[in-house]
Amino acid sequence: MVQETAVMDIGSSKITVLVGRRGVNNTICIVGTGESEYAGYEDGEWFQPDELINAVARAVSRAQTDSHVKIRHLYIGVPGQFTATQCKEVSMSLGRRRKVTDDDVDELYELGDTFDGDPNYKLINTQPIYFTLEDDRKLIQPVGMTASRLSGYISYILAERRFIQTFDRIMNELGIDSHEYVSSVLAESLFLFDDFVRDRYAVLIDVGYIVTDVVVARGDGILRQFSIPIGGGHITKDLRDDLDIRFSLAEKLKRKAVLNLEFGEDDTYEVSIKDRKKSFSARAVNDIVTVKINKIARTVNNCLMSCDLPSSTTYWLTGGGISYITGARDYLSKRMDRRIDIAAPRLPQYNKPHLSSVLGLLDMVLDDEEEPTAKKGFFARLFGR
Repeated sequence: MVQETAVMDIGSSKITVLVGRRGVNNTICIVGTGESEYAGYEDGEWFQPDELINAVARAVSRAQTDSHVKIRHLYIGVPGQFTATQCKEVSMSLGRRRKVTDDDVDELYELGDTFDGDPNYKLINTQPIYFTLEDDRKLIQPVGMTASRLSGYISYILAERRFIQTFDRIMNELGIDSHEYVSSVLAESLFLFDDFVRDRYAVLIDVGYIVTDVVVARGDGILRQFSIPIGGGHITKDLRDDLDIRFSLAEKLKRKAVLNLEFGEDDTYEVSIKDRKKSFSARAVNDIVTVKINKIARTVNNCLMSCDLPSSTTYWLTGGGISYITGARDYLSKRMDRRIDIAAPRLPQYNKPHLSSVLGLLDMVLDDEEEPTAKKGFFARLFGR
């Protein structure tokens, strides 16, 4: 019997629960969805912490109704603002020349795991950037290779204990039998980037509603991650304040913006309000929209200055904050002086950048029934067990 899996993505303005299963040819089948808007978070703090449980309960309930599945086990995606990444060089002797086994790899991970006593963080994911043997060749899969020594550059992703304590309590109050924590930014990068991209360096810029997450990915892990408290919602707020209009109208106007065209003084954007239309100067709107995109570009570049990235690094934009604004990708590319491509799920009906995070979570935790044995070791290291 095929078992459904449930994941929860905690965005900066919306909580989404997906119920799905693995389909033929390793595809994803979505059987239910539940969403709930809420006040969100910024700088690692919840705007309305007392309302958080209600938002989670609504999303879970709607997903259960939509899928006709009772959610008993839930994978919770921990947002980038509540996680930290540490990378370590770890090395061990195999005693004699022999083939490397899965157990050897697990032992290598455990050698670098020194986080049990950390009062503020808990290990949730362990992933390799690369492995090396005696000849110092960098490998992504050493199992089956012959060597007398195994080394690796390992990425350890930690979640804030206060986040875990908050959601442990919420899961208990909602009566969900069991749950596990997964790094959202790790899941997203593994999902969006194929092996060819991750064999090199890749930078993912996920602009959300209130938060922008920046991830430097390589191999099967994350080298660096940053969270910036700027998102598409701040653009909407600026439009509301500067043009003295309602927030809902400002959101509609933001979606009308076209940033890759030159506008004259008389050019306007028209937005429908009930039975009438209201016009706004296209230049004025674009000027307001680009202020925050300029700030995103400057801040991301400042973060990446410390990463010493090679010229072959690729850059990608995802998330629902600005990726749907016409010309935003080109404008961000110009301001950052880097070529940036859009990264979105390669799934029919779900190929929207704002779905990258939640679909990445589902893809990462789905049990691929075609390879149950191989998956056992994979999940053990993925979830820090």
